Amino acid sequence: MLYERWRQVAAERGGEIALRDGTSGRRWTFAELAAQGESRPLAEHGLVHPTGQTPEFILDVLAAWRAGRLVCPLELGQAAPDLSGPPMTGVHLKSTSGTAGVPRWVALTAAQLAADAENIVATMGLRPDWPNLGVISLAHSYGFSNLVTPLLLHGIPLILVPAPLPEMIRRAAEGEAQLTLPAVPSMWRAWHEARAIPAAVRLAISAGAALPLNLEQSVFAASGLKLHNFLGASECGGMAYDASAIPRTDGALAGSPLQKVGLSTNEYGALIVQSAAVAETYWPQPSLTLGGGKFQTSDLAEIVDGQVFIRGRQSDEINVAGRKVTPETIERALLRHPDVRECLVFGAPSRAAERTETIFAVLVSGATEAELKQFLLQSLPAWQLPREWHFVAALAVNARGKISRAEWRRKLAGVT
Repeated sequence: MLYERWRQVAAERGGEIALRDGTSGRRWTFAELAAQGESRPLAEHGLVHPTGQTPEFILDVLAAWRAGRLVCPLELGQAAPDLSGPPMTGVHLKSTSGTAGVPRWVALTAAQLAADAENIVATMGLRPDWPNLGVISLAHSYGFSNLVTPLLLHGIPLILVPAPLPEMIRRAAEGEAQLTLPAVPSMWRAWHEARAIPAAVRLAISAGAALPLNLEQSVFAASGLKLHNFLGASECGGMAYDASAIPRTDGALAGSPLQKVGLSTNEYGALIVQSAAVAETYWPQPSLTLGGGKFQTSDLAEIVDGQVFIRGRQSDEINVAGRKVTPETIERALLRHPDVRECLVFGAPSRAAERTETIFAVLVSGATEAELKQFLLQSLPAWQLPREWHFVAALAVNARGKISRAEWRRKLAGVT
């Protein structure tokens, strides 16, 4: 199914540029890419593991589709799954981010991969005359669904950039009149501060982590460029997208459901996704939360007038003497302070009392702890204020542009 669709795209767009390598400058037309995909060799057995931010990643995917082999993209240095588990269904394995704990493998069929690409292209309005500037990891679900499948199944050209450095972004955009740029908030912040966002960007997408309001508003004020917030997950692809032309006024707003995606909440407030793009199952251990076209996320959400507001995650809720608060509630309040650049909040078991947690705040900020406490008291009750404050030069992100609460909890509180 996937390879046949690719051959149709390649035949229709033959002489047009499909792929450009930002490192070498080499270009491939759709016909040339198809020819190399036909001759690309593969090992005789096992999964195909496309890796890296290179044309070879695309060619490995095409060769696997041609041979009917299972594709399992890997980040550089990521270990491949152990194949000693039960037989897998589907054509593709994704790994979850693992920011809240241990990563899991997700199995998808060809129809599910294709449905996600169709939903994204239609909802975001991806266009062949607005090439994708590819800086996010191709192996990550976000990159695969916004860069790889739009190229191979819908003919959206791709310009590969080896690293998201400002100078590389500038060079890759040279000579391009119009571009689409999917990225993560940390990238958008770095480019904005370096004044490196290419003028050719017509569609700017931000996903992988919560998009801070102050960043979205600052970019818009400086260049008139709207950063479109996008919510997705490895288990179900795209969920919600903010298509508005002006910045949001509420950082909890994820957007509206993608075309052909149904969103609802259960009795506990958890977001439920129903669509043809929902993955088949977790592998090797299935879960009742995923399958049959439905995925129960761990996101706590409200749906108001067709718009989705994310209120936090069930697994991240902090218990303070029997009262519950989500880290996102405190983070959004902190980010309203003009001197808070980035922040992360989490809870860890209290050393002073049983069955309660201490609230930790990790910040990149020029403000003092006392100033921030006084600021928070204007919008939050005293019990929701962090008790542990850690000021850092930067909040490190992983290859997917995510900040791991679990990692910071281990580092600062010594617990998982």
